[in-house]
Amino acid sequence: MQRLQIAVDTPAYAGLAPTLDYLSGTALPAGTLVRVPLGRRDVPGVVWEDAEAAPPPAPQAPPADYAVRPITEALASLPPLPAAWRRLVAFCARYYQRSLGEVALSVLPPELRKLDDAGLAKRLRLQDKRAAASARPAPAAEAPSRPPLTPEQQAVLGAVDMAGHACHLLHGVTGSGKTEVYLRLAEAALAAGRQALVMVPEINLTPQLEARFAARFPGRRLVSLHSALTPAQRLAHWLAAHRGQADIVLGTRLAVFCPLPRPGLIVVDEEHDPSYKQQDGARYSARDLAVYRGRLEQVPVVLGSATPSLETWQQAQVGRYRLLTMADRVGQGALPQVRVVDMRQQPRPVAGQPPRALSAPLQAALEACIARGEQALLFLNRRGFAPVLQCTACGWKSGCPHCSAWRVFHKLDRTLRCHHCAFTERVPRACPDCGNLDILPLGRGTEKLEEQVGELLQGVCRPDGAPARVARIDADTTRHKGALEHQLAAVHAGDVDVLVGTQMVTKGHDFRRVTLVAAVDPDGALFTADFRAPERLFATLMQAAGRAGRDAGVARHAEMWIQTANPEHPLFGALRVHDYARFADSQLREREMAGLPPFAHLALLRAEARDAAVAEGFLRAARERARALAEDMGLADSLTLYAPVPPHVARVAGQERRQMLVESPSRAVLQRLLAPWSAEMPALRQQHRGIVRWAVDVDPASI
Repeated sequence: MQRLQIAVDTPAYAGLAPTLDYLSGTALPAGTLVRVPLGRRDVPGVVWEDAEAAPPPAPQAPPADYAVRPITEALASLPPLPAAWRRLVAFCARYYQRSLGEVALSVLPPELRKLDDAGLAKRLRLQDKRAAASARPAPAAEAPSRPPLTPEQQAVLGAVDMAGHACHLLHGVTGSGKTEVYLRLAEAALAAGRQALVMVPEINLTPQLEARFAARFPGRRLVSLHSALTPAQRLAHWLAAHRGQADIVLGTRLAVFCPLPRPGLIVVDEEHDPSYKQQDGARYSARDLAVYRGRLEQVPVVLGSATPSLETWQQAQVGRYRLLTMADRVGQGALPQVRVVDMRQQPRPVAGQPPRALSAPLQAALEACIARGEQALLFLNRRGFAPVLQCTACGWKSGCPHCSAWRVFHKLDRTLRCHHCAFTERVPRACPDCGNLDILPLGRGTEKLEEQVGELLQGVCRPDGAPARVARIDADTTRHKGALEHQLAAVHAGDVDVLVGTQMVTKGHDFRRVTLVAAVDPDGALFTADFRAPERLFATLMQAAGRAGRDAGVARHAEMWIQTANPEHPLFGALRVHDYARFADSQLREREMAGLPPFAHLALLRAEARDAAVAEGFLRAARERARALAEDMGLADSLTLYAPVPPHVARVAGQERRQMLVESPSRAVLQRLLAPWSAEMPALRQQHRGIVRWAVDVDPASI
């Protein structure tokens, strides 16, 4: 009998070694999927090599009745997971302070974890049969038509070495043709017999990118990987990639763990997007793991963005990443002219009337846009009709009984809905506290903006005499399957004149007839407690502006309007001239003076409990333990341990949330502390009964 090291899904707090010992009648190569007994359960596992696993905890004497158990079976139908995949998983587990098996099993398709070898073999036979039935003829000798390359695109393609590893930052303005660069790089990888992995931040960007790639590579097999797929679809696509049947894999952050037998290229589009950071379980950054994977696989990595994250920009400035710039739009398209409206100078609303949704200059520009037969996009990153309802008599507001947040008024179905815990109630007929019938909405969401714009545009007609048509795209209007694709198709077909939406319409979409984009109320994001707020607002506004003027035929009319009460803010000054480098350099100077990332490295310990005192007590004890560990290890001078504080929304679904920040100028020092400190959290939790959950978040995306 062979003794094997098996990674199984056990949480880090269980105190077990990274892998467990099992017996097998035959030698199994590392990476083989198996089913093994664990307690009274039969669970999936992965054969691991000792050298690939994380360092085990302090050895403990086995119990007297200890016996190594045999595996249940090996999933021999499936090729073993490659060594580079195992090293990627092991690094993720170590860096983000999770158990090896937890990461390894969680990134596999859920359906795969349920199957035995017979069930898997049946799936593979069915997949092979379908692939043979739908096999396309070999690619034609003549490639599909391709647009001519601009000089900047040619320079970028010439700078990417497909034969070795290097990380490239492709900093291209919106509409500069970054997608065409991705297509040409994928073409080079496929020509060399390799596979390409292309990642996007959000599910709604996958279908249009998939359509572009399918049109360019008609004889190749493309698969997508994202959470909107059914379990059966996700398994089929994952198997096609792992077995080398898929040439191109398109996906969201979970695609970074997709095993590829012939990797040749990794692309991370919109690399700045916070959606690449996982927010539960192993809180990994898919962008950072993509860079690490490129080094493991020795393949080029391309990070693309018009507004790179400051961490990535800094890496390019110091030479760790190669900076590739595309400053001009394709086809002589011009970047929109940015116009800032000082809302302090606009007329005040008449007493008893709600504030105007659009200032007079913006309304005039919008009407002119419609009269020319062009389209407009109005951006407001707040869905619902109004953020809160208020009683005019006693001041009651529509707070959530389970969260420290307001319930949002949704007029279409007359509900008050909490966007944190999903608690929903019908709008009361009268104030619950005093019985007053006069309950008014405060503030404005996309639903209200759509209604107000429709009223403002009554009588405004298109060139053909038809009335202007207003549509809305946000999470409420795209809940049903296919709804987003249907609405986007209507915009592309010209059936919509004014599109109202949240930030989901500002990313990656190629609206050819949009010439006017307006940020209706961006000021709320300027003054939040998160130090990354200005960076994210600038990126959002730059991306929104990029939807205008993408067609050279209408680019001369392209405008970006910003309604703000803070027109003198430096962020808007940089935005006026589309100068990302100026804004980034300014932000980096501020970050360096304040000792913030990328000049420092952070970890956040989060705790939740029914009682806030319990969560705070747990974090205070954890802080004292971290201080003691730092002193014992000689790291006290290189670490800052902050006191526990509540986050912006301190209570969610009845759970009180608190967080504690750990900071160090050295990533290595921070990691040296986190490993032993995290191992002590389970014991601390036992001493503080009432802790519902705790988690260590390395490199947190928001604070």
